[in-house]
Amino acid sequence: QVQLVESGGGLVQAGGSLRLSCAASGRTFSTYTMGWFRQAPGKEREFVSCISWSGDTAYYADSVKGRFTISRDNAKNAVYLQMNSLKPEDTAVYLCAASRVVHGSYRIGEYDYWGQGTQVTVSS
Repeated sequence: QVQLVESGGGLVQAGGSLRLSCAASGRTFSTYTMGWFRQAPGKEREFVSCISWSGDTAYYADSVKGRFTISRDNAKNAVYLQMNSLKPEDTAVYLCAASRVVHGSYRIGEYDYWGQGTQVTVSS
């Protein structure tokens, strides 16, 4: 069982930066691929980024590639999402998720545990 709690969201102007954190409970955190997803009002949940259990492999959605960076610290049971050059279209609730898929996945259905999310609002 893994419990996930996100933090770090807020209101930022376009072009600004935020760093999201996801704290995980459970001794098996380091065995999970970790992902970030987002959901804007009236839209479907979408993949943002994921990172393998070792941190060696990361994937990004095309919409955030070059602006967002995912990282993890297995010693602290935490995963992070550094978001730079934010745009109004990045506004959404950002959710952290854990998956047993070894090399990462963009598929929502392959994630077993989810946090409650943290709101990110980017003003123009």
